[in-house]
Formats: sequence, structure tokens, C-alpha cells
Amino acid sequence: MAKKATLTDLKKHLRKMTQNELVDEIANLYKKLSNVKEYYQSSLFDDDSTVLSKYKKVVEQEFIATGRSFAPKMRLSVARKAISDYKKVSISNEGIADIMLTYVEAGIDCTNEFGDIDEGFYSSMEGMYEDALDYMDKEGLINKFKDRLWDAVENTSGIGWCFHDTLSDLYDTYVGDGEEAEQ
Repeated sequence: MAKKATLTDLKKHLRKMTQNELVDEIANLYKKLSNVKEYYQSSLFDDDSTVLSKYKKVVEQEFIATGRSFAPKMRLSVARKAISDYKKVSISNEGIADIMLTYVEAGIDCTNEFGDIDEGFYSSMEGMYEDALDYMDKEGLINKFKDRLWDAVENTSGIGWCFHDTLSDLYDTYVGDGEEAEQ
């Protein structure tokens, strides 16, 4: 059985390559692997908005009815994977906060359009809302997203499973006293 290559092994191999060989290697990865292409699109070419739009669309598509179906797919794992994949290719803290909040907003819109869902669904939304708040707090982005964070709380009014109360409590913990964000 062959030994599994480690990062140290890879570095040793790459150090033996010429600059032109390294350029060719990276170009080959860029052509073959979409996530490498997206990473460079985001970081080198300063075009994170295109990459963000792609992943936000995946998230949003899970919560809207499409095609012949009259109900959304609501595959939370697919939407969460899109967020995880975006985090791997993006260097934009703002974009990461945006897509996390988009997940919650899309879930809220889905509930308001199609009716009450189940406890697991709301737990997932609450967890992502808290993760987004925590991330925004650490990255100093709360004020940038304050209005959207408050709108999420407001848009849960009347939804079951204590969803509104939980989002409201989280908002109060991270943002303030629960008063509407400044317009």
C-alpha cells in the first residue's frame, strides 16, 4: 500500500520545481478544479461578487418552488454545503456573513410563503443565525448587517416553534436592546 502524501511531502516536491513548472502546475489546477478557479477569481482578480452570487443562488434555490413542483426542495444539507464551499474559496468576510444571513432569510421567506415547517428546520435556521451573528461580531460586521439582522427577526413574527423569540433573543445578545435597527 502506498504511503499517503502529506503537506510536508507536497512542499518538498514543489520546492524542487522551477518557477515555470510551478506556474504550469497552478494553471493546470485552475483549469481542472472549479474551486481553485473560484478561489483565484475571488482573491487575485478581486471578483468575489460573481463567486458569491453563484453560491447564494444555490442556497436560495433550495427554498423556492421551481419547475413543476409546487413546493421547495428545502434540502438544508445542500444549502449548508453551498455556504461551506463558498467559505473555502472566498477571502471576503463580508461575503461569508452575507451568505450565512441569506440562508436564514431564505428559510424565513420559505416559511412565510409555504407555512409552518418543523422543529429541525427552525433549529437549523436559529443555528445559522447565531453563527452569522457570532461571525459578524468577530469580524466587526454587525453594523453593516444590522438592518438585515433586524428584518429577519421581524419577518419571523407569528412563526411557530418559538422561532421568533429565539432570533429576537439572539439579536438582543449580539446587537442590542431589540429595538429596530436605525433606518
